Amino acid sequence: MEFLADLVKILVPSSLVLYAMYTIVRAFTQKELQQSQLLLETQFQQSKAELALKQKEVELKNKSEILPIRLQAYERLALLLERNSPAQIIPRLNNPEFTVGMLQYVLVQNIREELAHNLSQQMYVSQEAWNLVNKAIEEMITLINNVALTIPEEENGIELSKKILVTAKEHNINPAEDALQYLKKEIQQFF
Repeated sequence: MEFLADLVKILVPSSLVLYAMYTIVRAFTQKELQQSQLLLETQFQQSKAELALKQKEVELKNKSEILPIRLQAYERLALLLERNSPAQIIPRLNNPEFTVGMLQYVLVQNIREELAHNLSQQMYVSQEAWNLVNKAIEEMITLINNVALTIPEEENGIELSKKILVTAKEHNINPAEDALQYLKKEIQQFF
């Protein structure tokens, strides 16, 4: 029995010391874990804020570099529409020696070439703006072709020129007007 009493005398204080050590170590590790989590969370928030700041910097840099290119695209498309309006294209390309068929070909070919030359501008304008530009170009080509069908092909090209201008004026046909208005409206977003 004495052995049991001695064993209890040794085990009870040892157990208390062991429990106290366990409690201290546990509290210490929990505190360290909380500090590590807080540090990681703070670092994550800082990284997130830095990333957002860098994204804003890149966005501002892109805007400052892309804005002039976009403005130039709008200018070029407006010029394309203006140059291919009936009042502009006919005096520019009309030649008294052309027949109706020749003038029709020259007008349509010139419009298509100018459009092809400006195809890359669609990257800098909205899809709706680009669709309206294409629609205006196609309407101008349709106007030329429809008017050309009403005149014999061998007639002088001046007759085609006159009839295109008269038809456009009488029927209030200005294919570029809607597209130009839309381009102007869209470009106002930048200012």
